Parts: sequence; C-alpha cells; structure tokens
Amino acid sequence: MRPREPVSTLATHLELTKPRITALVVFTTATGLWLAPARPTVYTVLFTLIGTAMVVAAANVLNMYLERDTDALMPRTMRRPLPSHRMDPRRALQFGLLLAAVSVPFLTFAVGAIPGVLAAIALVSYVLIYTPMKRRTAASFLVGAVPGTIPPLIGWTAATGRFDLPGLLLFTVLFLWQVPHFLAITLLRRREFARAGLIVQPNEPAGEREARRNIVLYTVALIAVSLMFIPVGLGGMVYLVAAAGSGALFLAHGIQGLRTDSVERWARIEFLGSLAYLTVLLAVLLLDRPHAL
Repeated sequence: MRPREPVSTLATHLELTKPRITALVVFTTATGLWLAPARPTVYTVLFTLIGTAMVVAAANVLNMYLERDTDALMPRTMRRPLPSHRMDPRRALQFGLLLAAVSVPFLTFAVGAIPGVLAAIALVSYVLIYTPMKRRTAASFLVGAVPGTIPPLIGWTAATGRFDLPGLLLFTVLFLWQVPHFLAITLLRRREFARAGLIVQPNEPAGEREARRNIVLYTVALIAVSLMFIPVGLGGMVYLVAAAGSGALFLAHGIQGLRTDSVERWARIEFLGSLAYLTVLLAVLLLDRPHAL
C-alpha cells in the first residue's frame, strides 16, 4: 500500500510564505512609497505592494525548502509545513519558483526597472547567498540583513524612479537595526542554532561578549543615522524628540547587556525593545513629515 501524500491546503501554502514577516516587509515598502517626494499613482502603489509581497513570499518559501532539515531540529521551527510533513517538498519548491518567476518580472514591467532589479537582488541574496552561508560563518547575518533592508528602497524608487539620499538613509537605518535585533535572537536561541548546525556569533569563542558589544556599537550607529532624516527634510521636531528619546532608551538597555549576568532575560527584552523602537521610529517619521523634498 502506497504512503499517503501530504495534504497541501491553501492555509499550508500561506504558512510557507511567513505571512507576518511578509506583512512587515510590505509595511516598510509602503513607508518608502509614502516618504518619497513624488506622489505615485494608485496603480503604482498597488502593484509595488503586490509585487514586493510576492518576492518576499518567494524568498520565504524557498528558504523553508532549503532549510527543511534544519527546521526539523529546532522546537521553534519544527512545526512548519515541511519538517512536520504537511506538504511535499517538491510542491513547496514549485510554489516558491512560481512566485519568484512571476514576482520579479511583474515588478519590473508593472512598476519599473529599478524596483525590479532591487527585488531580484533581494531574492537571490537571501535564498542563494545568505541561506547557505548560515552553516559556514557567523558573519552571514550581515549578508542576510541586506535583502531585509531593500523593500523600503523598492518603495522609494517605485515612486521616484531614482536613488536619492533619503531613500538610501531608509535602507541604512533598517540595515543597522537588524544587527541588534538579530543578535538578540541568537543570544536567546543559541542552543537551538547549535543543535541545528547553524553558526551564530554567541556560539563562537568569546562570541557572547562580542555579540553584546556589537549590539551597542550598531545601536549607536543606528541612532546617529536615524537623526539624519531631519537635515534631509524627512523628519521634524516631533521626530527629533521621538527618535532621540526612543534611541536613548534602546541604547541604555543595550549598554546594560555589557554588565548583566542574566543574558537570556536581557536578550529577550532587547529583542522586544528592538521591535518597539522600530515601530516608534517609523510611525513618527510617517506622521511628522514636514514637507515635500
């Protein structure tokens, strides 16, 4: 008697796309669209958000396909569709490749060449460079931060058709933010990553201390760059107060991590604090836009 094929429902396909992460990335894309000086058409906005969502979904599906064996070794990921055998891996691969084949040309021809190229770079760097690097070097997270920072630049260039300093600042802020955010995760989940054979900085010799130090250094750089939105005209006085205040709190907690003995408890608060900080920063930036550039 032949074994039954895994049942693949619409909900399981959706789960492969990591909808919460996809939604967050679409929001950062919308941020780039909103902050850009040019007012895009409704169709440009709609096509940009749909195309970006499909690119992110493709990257997530293909990442889950490539890491299905690793995911089976970690409690946090073992219930995903592939390690839990709720979907045939071949079907997941086909789904991911279909999304990739549709999304990049869609963005290129419906929105513009620059957004399409950026989307292709994000997809390739995440799936073909970052994913295999995670087993080889602790520095992989710096490569992985790049595709996560491209979406707001996709939104900006979709609206303007060009690269500008404010758009590049958006890219830089998200890049710098991802370092303390991800390092906090690795400090929390270091044993899981080790069990799965993924190399992270806290598991390197003297790596835990180095990870906590990098959190502080990148947070300082993040705060400095975030304040540059003011001279380029994207932020006003309300933004200045919010960015400086939330940044000071975020940095103060990071510095506490250099002296704490309760690393996991501190890392959990650092992780949650990173999410709160980014939410405040982007929300106030969107609301306190003083004038068109």
